[in-house]
Amino acid sequence: MNSFLQKIFHHQNKNINSRVPFRLKILLFIVGALFLVLMIQLAYLQIVNGSQYKAEVNRSDNSIKLGNVQRGMIYDSSGRVLVGNKAHQAIQYTKSIGVNSSDLYNLANKLSKYISVDSSALTSRQAAEYYLSNPSNLQNIEKSLKLPANSTPDTQYNAALDKVQNDKLYGKSASAKNAAVIFQKMSGAYQLSTTYIKTTGVTNKELAEVGEHLTEMPGIQIGSSWTREYPNGNSVQSIVGTVSSEKTGLPIDKINTLLAQGYSRNDSVGQNYLESEYEPVLRGSKSQTLIQNGSLDKSIKQYGGQKGDNVQLTINSQFQKKLQYLVEHAEMSGNSTGAYAVVMNPKDGSVVGMGGVNRNPKTGKLTPNALGTINSSITMGSVVKGAMVSGALMDKVITPTNSVLTDKPILTGGIQKSSWFNHNGSANLPVDASTALEISSNSYMMQLAMKEAKFNYYSGAPLTMNPDVFNIMRGYFNQFGLGVKTGIDLPGETKGIQGPSGFANIGKALDLSYGNYDNYTTMQIAQYISTIANGGYRIEPHVVQNIRSSNKDGKLGRVKYSVTPNILNKIDMTPAQRKVVTDGFYKVVHGTSQYRTGITLNQVKPEISAKTGTAQTFYNHNSTVTLSLGSFAPSKNPQVVVALAIPNLPDDAESNNINLAKQIYSAYWKYVQSDKGFE
Repeated sequence: MNSFLQKIFHHQNKNINSRVPFRLKILLFIVGALFLVLMIQLAYLQIVNGSQYKAEVNRSDNSIKLGNVQRGMIYDSSGRVLVGNKAHQAIQYTKSIGVNSSDLYNLANKLSKYISVDSSALTSRQAAEYYLSNPSNLQNIEKSLKLPANSTPDTQYNAALDKVQNDKLYGKSASAKNAAVIFQKMSGAYQLSTTYIKTTGVTNKELAEVGEHLTEMPGIQIGSSWTREYPNGNSVQSIVGTVSSEKTGLPIDKINTLLAQGYSRNDSVGQNYLESEYEPVLRGSKSQTLIQNGSLDKSIKQYGGQKGDNVQLTINSQFQKKLQYLVEHAEMSGNSTGAYAVVMNPKDGSVVGMGGVNRNPKTGKLTPNALGTINSSITMGSVVKGAMVSGALMDKVITPTNSVLTDKPILTGGIQKSSWFNHNGSANLPVDASTALEISSNSYMMQLAMKEAKFNYYSGAPLTMNPDVFNIMRGYFNQFGLGVKTGIDLPGETKGIQGPSGFANIGKALDLSYGNYDNYTTMQIAQYISTIANGGYRIEPHVVQNIRSSNKDGKLGRVKYSVTPNILNKIDMTPAQRKVVTDGFYKVVHGTSQYRTGITLNQVKPEISAKTGTAQTFYNHNSTVTLSLGSFAPSKNPQVVVALAIPNLPDDAESNNINLAKQIYSAYWKYVQSDKGFE
């Protein structure tokens, strides 16, 4: 029995011994495979992604400090500086990593010994925040408060702020206010961002004392700041816009977007108009300094930054200055609300000058407003008749060889309307289209409107025209730029004001035909006249000519981008049809009729073609007239368009527009272009 059991045990042990090595082999194989996978993964991380993880480590230890650069400048068409930069010595502060309010309190107190800042805008809350940044003050105030034991730190701090403000515990001395302002400016900086403490009016004494104690004030630096200056006068600001200052900081409505784009809270940024539209071009790129291990003492400048690119305008600064002067000194009285003028190259849409002024009728006070040329809508009067005649020609209700109608008073719906020279019908006369423009016939334009509406007029007939006539006339006006935005590269342009249409207002369709209903801007008049002058191309006006870099000497560098003429539409008129209109404009000045309206412009050389405008308007229920003018010169080879408007003049005003136009043309040929070689 024992021998039998021994055989069984011997057999089992033999089987066990034979299976163990096999299991070990499997186990060892699995372990080896895992080690191999681990080694491959480590190699992959080190070789393939090693640089990435190294960068991550460096990023945790190193940071980038950004520095301000000079803003790009704005030049006129001749390369004269319109908007430049004035450099100032400045006191700056760069906040290190880990700086707390107590550190800022001590630093502000040290710096306040050496510089003085404006404290007039300091609020009681800001003064209280400065007071509580002293740990002992905060501790004493919190001890005096009776708050629940479970109060949060924020609740405790806000209660402390309220007590300091209510009890006026903060310092009221000039030195305390000075330090409080400095503290607030430092507090507003992000870690490793640079903020200005004082940008203008830094005295030599302040610079010397701060420089002497820089080692005692970590993060304080002496640097430079820039403010905008206007060598040719501040009036250009109404076109180019303004830049925020260190005091005002970033615009509130854009602050989050600008901070995300890398701006600091007190950076300068374009607030409006061209300064805002071309902000990405003008701002430049900030300098970059590598801060190692969070220490400002361990820094390496990686990129010196680049000044902003420059914007060159189509505007001639000398002419612009003179134009604004002429507009401000135009003949205005009574209820006159201002004057506006645009001077444009009809061939490419470049604006040579735009001047405007608002006038307070009660006080006579004038306020420069060049942008009134694009956002002030005015009832222009007869100046638009060239578009009315053009529309009738394109609609084929008249032709170049068959356009004669009798100027006579129009009596319909119990209302009589007439031309300025024929109120009672004593001066009835046959006129063709160009003569109708020459003598500014209202009757002729009303008859064209009725023809376009396919209305058979007879004296005394009820006015049952189809209201579609509004759309017909406005459609042709729009082709010339009247009643639609011109597309000028300035923000805030309006398309004008369109009066109500429909059958209930059908009588107003007659007023629309001669410019006494819808309102237009002076820039629209300039675009419309340019379209006639250049052969029928409606071109987008523009005030920016080029984007240019700066040379090493700071002067204008190479052209990076040029604005090319943008044709919005082409007027579908034959040469013969266009000639009817241009002949009419020429005859306004140089015709033979006793009723021609631009007779005194014939004294100006080179020859001018024009259309005058007089609209019956009202201001505060008082009857006024608005005088306008659209013109180009020379008549045979147009180089320049002059459009202007003087709204709400006294009823007896007659030549204010003509007199202003003469002065503008004289200035143009003097400052912008020679009149040599033109007739």
